Amino acid sequence: MPKSLDFLVEFLRLSKLFWSSKQKLKIRGTTFLLALLTVMQMILAVVVTQWSAALFNALEQHSMRGLITQIGVLAIIFVADMAVTGSHLAIKRNLQIYWRDWLTDHVISRWMHDGRHYLISHLPGEHDNPDGRIAEDCRVASESAVALGHSLFYCILLLIGFSQVLWARSGVVTLEVGAWQLPIYGHLVWIAVIYTALASWLGWRVSLPLTAATNARQSAEADFRASLLEAQENSQAIALIHANSYERHLFRELFCKLRTVWNTQTTAWRNIQIFSTGYASLNMAFPILISAPRYILGMISLGAMMQAAQAFQQMVGALSWPVGNVGGIAEWRASVERVLSLLKVLDNVDEQLARPDHWIQVRNSERPVLALRNLSIAKYEGPTLTKNINMEIGEGEHVLITGNPYTGAKLFRAIAGVRPWGSGVIELPSQGRLFFMPPRPHLPTGSLRNAICYPTSRRVFSQEQLEQALRLVGLEHLIDQLDQQDNWTHTLARGEQQLLGMVRLLLNRPQWIFLQEAFDSLDPREEERMLRLISEQLPDSTLLAISHLPNGEAFYARRLAL
Repeated sequence: MPKSLDFLVEFLRLSKLFWSSKQKLKIRGTTFLLALLTVMQMILAVVVTQWSAALFNALEQHSMRGLITQIGVLAIIFVADMAVTGSHLAIKRNLQIYWRDWLTDHVISRWMHDGRHYLISHLPGEHDNPDGRIAEDCRVASESAVALGHSLFYCILLLIGFSQVLWARSGVVTLEVGAWQLPIYGHLVWIAVIYTALASWLGWRVSLPLTAATNARQSAEADFRASLLEAQENSQAIALIHANSYERHLFRELFCKLRTVWNTQTTAWRNIQIFSTGYASLNMAFPILISAPRYILGMISLGAMMQAAQAFQQMVGALSWPVGNVGGIAEWRASVERVLSLLKVLDNVDEQLARPDHWIQVRNSERPVLALRNLSIAKYEGPTLTKNINMEIGEGEHVLITGNPYTGAKLFRAIAGVRPWGSGVIELPSQGRLFFMPPRPHLPTGSLRNAICYPTSRRVFSQEQLEQALRLVGLEHLIDQLDQQDNWTHTLARGEQQLLGMVRLLLNRPQWIFLQEAFDSLDPREEERMLRLISEQLPDSTLLAISHLPNGEAFYARRLAL
């Protein structure tokens, strides 16, 4: 199957989900209104050519009454055109935002489902910069789909409407071939078709490099944007180690790549513009030149010639839709391909997870224990890191994970179900919430109250609970800033961020706690205080920890060596 046909099938498959979604009645109703207004636009275009013919005939006949009549008709056309155009724009933009809303929600739901965003970041494939694909490519894919679909439908209507007008104005031209006389009906229609076919073939040849160039530019833009965001998120570390020159060099390299693909795209656009400009100039004069001999010979009136010329231009314009929309089609296709490639890797993950012998199986148990059975942890398509782990951990136990801390981190991710590479079974306890504390808690930008409560709603915890938890960990100086808006990841020191993670733990009071070097930025005495606090405040909770605390072994009754 040709690549273009593959792409079209994949796009139609994705579009079908939109048209049959929960809001299908609203979507289909809006589409019907858009189609109806498009038909009215086409009717107005035909009426304008008829008005033009009547006007030129009135001028040719020096008829003042005819001129006044056409001024009145023009006023009616003017009002109707404004009403239809305004309504059409509003309806079209509604359909565009419906589609973008659905597509963005569809991709985000797949991407954020059960840690898939983390899984695919470790998988090979063309799905880099998912943020750009969701924010920008979903926008272009949906908005351009509506715009291109509407313009194609409008051109088809123009083709139907004006081919009849042009056929009627063409009359019959007789060719004399020796003793034979060959009548040709609708000769202007055939000339328009042949003329446009040749132009379309040339335009298609000229536009071939643009799709690849547009795709490459969008990828380069996304890489450049991602590097800037990464530098912004790590600005403190960059400043402290004086890595500014390195970052500038990196930005320069990425921008040079952007300039290279920009130049490639410029060359492709230049060739298209040269072709389009010449084509537009020829379209302006060509229909009048081929109709002029019949007018000069007195076979048609001036109005008929002008109407034929306008009908010819409209028909050629409709037939030239592929040529006139080369740039838009290339940009739209590149964005759709980037969205489809992201969805494809998510489909691959789902297929892989459906194979029970290929991943670590995470199941819910009917017992109040966390069980690891014949567990092996491996890298994706890489070596096995540890194997034959068999252990049952009961309620209230404290277990220290020793050995390679990176393998310990992978064990926690496997328990959380976001890194299932390996084999064996993990049985989750029947009751109680699992609570994972990574080395750096995620603190969303906004109010400090929301950052602490994340991902739970701020309304779940009272002011008194928040203040008490902050005092217990020693962050009472932040109580006055609970409703302050800020980027807390940049504002607070690493140790304060880890203490906020502890505040979050005390508020949620989970039964199963997993500490992954959650206090490694604190001094040993402060880290020991946090472990004591957990023991005092959550005495019945089970604790599994990856820790380098020198004197922390007293808190753990069991060990798991990896």
